Amino acid sequence: MRIPSKVKTLVAAIALATGGLATLSAYQPVASATPAPVATVSDPAMGLPDFTTLVQQNSDAVVNIVTTGRQETAADQGMPEDDEDNPLNELRKHFMDPRQFGDPRNFGHRGEGGTLHGLASGFIISPDGYVITNHHVVDGASQIRVKLNDKREFDAKLVGSDKLSDIALLKIDATNLPAVTIGDAGSLKVGQWVFAIGAPFGLERTATKGIVSALGRSLPNDTYVPFIQTDVPINPGNSGGPLFDLSGKVVGINSQIFSRSGGYMGLSFAIPVNVAMDVAGQLKNSGHVTRGWLGIALQEVTQDLAQSFNLKDAKGALVAAVTEGSPAAKSGLRPGDVIVAYSDKPINDSRDLPPLVGSTQPGKEVALAVLREGKEKQLEVKVGELPTDDKGRLALNGAVEDGGTRLNLVVADLNAGDRKGQNKHEAGVLVRQVGPGIAAEAGVQPGDILVSINGRKIENVTHLRSLVRELPAGKPVPLLVQRDDATLYLALRLPAANQG
Repeated sequence: MRIPSKVKTLVAAIALATGGLATLSAYQPVASATPAPVATVSDPAMGLPDFTTLVQQNSDAVVNIVTTGRQETAADQGMPEDDEDNPLNELRKHFMDPRQFGDPRNFGHRGEGGTLHGLASGFIISPDGYVITNHHVVDGASQIRVKLNDKREFDAKLVGSDKLSDIALLKIDATNLPAVTIGDAGSLKVGQWVFAIGAPFGLERTATKGIVSALGRSLPNDTYVPFIQTDVPINPGNSGGPLFDLSGKVVGINSQIFSRSGGYMGLSFAIPVNVAMDVAGQLKNSGHVTRGWLGIALQEVTQDLAQSFNLKDAKGALVAAVTEGSPAAKSGLRPGDVIVAYSDKPINDSRDLPPLVGSTQPGKEVALAVLREGKEKQLEVKVGELPTDDKGRLALNGAVEDGGTRLNLVVADLNAGDRKGQNKHEAGVLVRQVGPGIAAEAGVQPGDILVSINGRKIENVTHLRSLVRELPAGKPVPLLVQRDDATLYLALRLPAANQG
């Protein structure tokens, strides 16, 4: 089994699906039933909302998903043995051990021959049988079955799936089904009550509640989704399930949790329903998803950088690099520009920009407000289409880069100042961009300096290419990274040859 991805210790909670949407910005949404709004009742003795009616009215639209698929064992994938001297052990302590629980994204059990039966959830978004869940719930499944609250079961057709948003659209052959009502994630406020219905650890129709903890969260390697952070208890089995507001409308799709044990630790992340329904609409209409693309690498504006660029405030998205021939390059955007508005929407942090660009229809002309040498300048950019490979993974700079195509990174040689200044090791290459793949799953981030791989120091980009080509498939290797003033090891595992 693969060590759970993301050094940020986000464990993808497994399988509860979510659905819905009110309106799709540029795309026609899938039809959705719209029952009358539910009045929220409060308990005067406790001063808390009464969830009983809301749960009763929405439970029938939440479904259980059972997936069947072939998955390798830990031994098949070269899982390192428990060894006190193993340098990867400390890292592995921060993750749920897949040898104890199975892949945390597909909570379930094994059948004969290593066949994995995953238990998950989803929800019905239209009476004619369209169901939303997470991409990671159905990824690699050979069979998908949907179980309704009335105990009927159906084989589901996978209409389409999108890895970058972690959304999948299913279709079952049934009519007159109960469906959720789609809300608007844009109306959410920090502190308001929300609740979830799902099947944590296979316990069907479990309701949990909490509040919205934060909005617009950008998680490493998930830059195209402005996540909703909540403290709603979510566990393996809840992934893909609906997050409701107190009017009984779906506002999010539960997708990830932060965990060092594999269980709930107070931090849950949901995909905004507006994002999910935009993706679902595209999957229904064309079977794939297109996103806008500028062709730039971004950096956060710190107080020191703001002063160095003569900026009044530490706001905006600093352009660190511009891809040659990209829409950004054609518009006149330059490294050192600070983007402060995109299509009249303010950009306060670098994480604000990617979701806005990604949701823009390719070919559209958009106004950019940038600060250049302390003065504001207006630019017009014709948004391009985000390049992806044939598996739907982000292809950086128009082609999968890495110094070899296996890591999906954009890297650059260090200059003399980097080697003698902040770089303690005086070796390595600088990470400019990180696309989905094995490096992202290991926890590599933009700004990292890759110092050594599999015990060999990295001299430059060309050397990295040769080292990557020599790495063994299917076996974890240590990757030494310098991040700011700290040095850490990440576990990098190339897939076996038969996994592509």
